[in-house]
Amino acid sequence: MNTTVISRLEDIKTKFAELNEEIAKPEVIQDAILYRKLTKHHADLRQVVETYQSLQEVDREIAGAKDLLNESDPEMQAMAEKELAILEEQKEGLEGQLMKLLLPKDPNDERNIVLEVRAGTGGEEAALFAAEIFRMYQRFAEGKRWNVEILDESFTGTGGLKEVNALIEGAGAYSQLKYESGVHRVQRVPETEASGRIHTSAITVAVLPEAEDVEIQIEESDLRVDTFCASGPGGQGVNTTYSAVRLIHEPTGLVVQCQDERSWHKNKAKALRVLKARLYDLKLQEQHEAIAEERRGMVGSGDRSEKIRTYNFPQSRVTDHRINFTSHQIDSILSGSIQALVDELASHYETERLKQELSAEAV
Repeated sequence: MNTTVISRLEDIKTKFAELNEEIAKPEVIQDAILYRKLTKHHADLRQVVETYQSLQEVDREIAGAKDLLNESDPEMQAMAEKELAILEEQKEGLEGQLMKLLLPKDPNDERNIVLEVRAGTGGEEAALFAAEIFRMYQRFAEGKRWNVEILDESFTGTGGLKEVNALIEGAGAYSQLKYESGVHRVQRVPETEASGRIHTSAITVAVLPEAEDVEIQIEESDLRVDTFCASGPGGQGVNTTYSAVRLIHEPTGLVVQCQDERSWHKNKAKALRVLKARLYDLKLQEQHEAIAEERRGMVGSGDRSEKIRTYNFPQSRVTDHRINFTSHQIDSILSGSIQALVDELASHYETERLKQELSAEAV
């Protein structure tokens, strides 16, 4: 590890020791907000410090093993060589862990998300596929014990989805699904295709981190609020009560609607959550555009104009084009078993960030 990285680790070690003393002070313990803030920072640094201490211990053991290589006893030398090989492997692993731990964390990782799935090219077939993909995410979320709340959905006559917006609440939801944004393609023979010809259709998926109220402020004067009768299942009251809400954000032209609740006020509150998430996403995109050209290799991780994945039914194959990941378990994946794919994507982009950090350190 270079001197710059070691210097950063020593600074973190010093800060960790200072925090140990700080959180033990009575005045800090009595201040609930400050205490929570400091203990969270302390917990964030603990893993880095403990891993660094393990690395230092391994370095000391390596130095001891190298001293034994100078022994005249051949048996002692052989034992030292064997031990040194094991220690060098441990050192390499610990250094890799530390570099990953030193990567800046995405501040949005622990947030809830707004998930938007829309049918694209392909007509009815695209709508049917949109419904399948949305069910895939629903089942994945249910397996995580996250709460999925549909805010608005629009169906076709055959049960396909033109579009659906949902709020997914759960720890780490954004960190798990943030790389799902993009164009998803399906290749299969539609049920309506008499000749058996394979069609290619597409849908778009957007995963937006939910914004905090303090981050996105919306002035009432910037909003146009329309009310209308909700459509879809729900009984007679759905179609006779003006409970559905459509919000138009005048400065940006963004439009959000919600008809999930019977209450106008509840629908408006939910629509505002979606609108804030979209405005927050615009803000993030503007920040990304301001990043230097050499850092733009990461933009593809969330660009919804990019074709990211193909689901090929005739070959029972799912391919993620960004990481050359291929699975022949298409039924399992569409049933919500996407953790392996999620982990592969996270590992890939983490590695890319690590390469960039190392390049920057070398300059």
